[in-house]
Amino acid sequence: MPEITTAERPGLGLDGLPRPTEDRVVRLANAVVLLDGATSPTPRVRDGGWHSRHLADELAASGRLTGDLADVLADAIDRLARRHDLTPGDSPSSTVAITRWTDTAVDVLVLGDSPVVVFTDAGAEVVTDTRLRDLRGKVDRITDWRNREHGWWVAEADPAAALRAVRASWPRDRVRAVVMATDGVSCGVDEYGLFADWKAVLDITSRKGPEAVLDEIRAAEVGDVDRTKWRRAKVHDDQALAVIGFGGG
Repeated sequence: MPEITTAERPGLGLDGLPRPTEDRVVRLANAVVLLDGATSPTPRVRDGGWHSRHLADELAASGRLTGDLADVLADAIDRLARRHDLTPGDSPSSTVAITRWTDTAVDVLVLGDSPVVVFTDAGAEVVTDTRLRDLRGKVDRITDWRNREHGWWVAEADPAAALRAVRASWPRDRVRAVVMATDGVSCGVDEYGLFADWKAVLDITSRKGPEAVLDEIRAAEVGDVDRTKWRRAKVHDDQALAVIGFGGG
């Protein structure tokens, strides 16, 4: 069984006030699932935290993930939409990152901006979905391009979105560790430049634990409360980080 360590921390709302986290980390018998919820563009009672929590429940219902990961995710999205009468285009949503292992393979799925970094005998390989980032600044209303052709894709109410996920697989004996992060953590590498690379993140978790990574990001954000150095919607985003160690060096 791989060794799994996690860290989660709520951020602040757009009003600057504390609120419950919309990120989730779920451990299953043969997988780790990480989600980052987002409220509907036309807000209702159900927010992004509601969606990530309930989608996590659907994915965790069997205790194990078997079969094609895109099909597994599509089925979970479909069950959630039917159970709660969710409407595509008018529903909260979640990013989804999945790492699953068998005796022979490690499989990864990423839908939305929650990257998974796989450390193999050849180095670090990042599984990332950049479609949302690539559209920023190019379109007037980014939400109009959610789950649309030539747009960006996320788990919402249409199971077909799962088929647009980024996927990759490795022989298990090649994989040393996996790091999974929501964007409240990946910003420390991709935007803030606090860590030289993902190997530096893995090294910190090995020496001090995953909470130390969250601490460093929060400390940097406290030094930029006006959000002038790093432009962002909130001073602190929700944070979720999972590290899976497979051994072997």
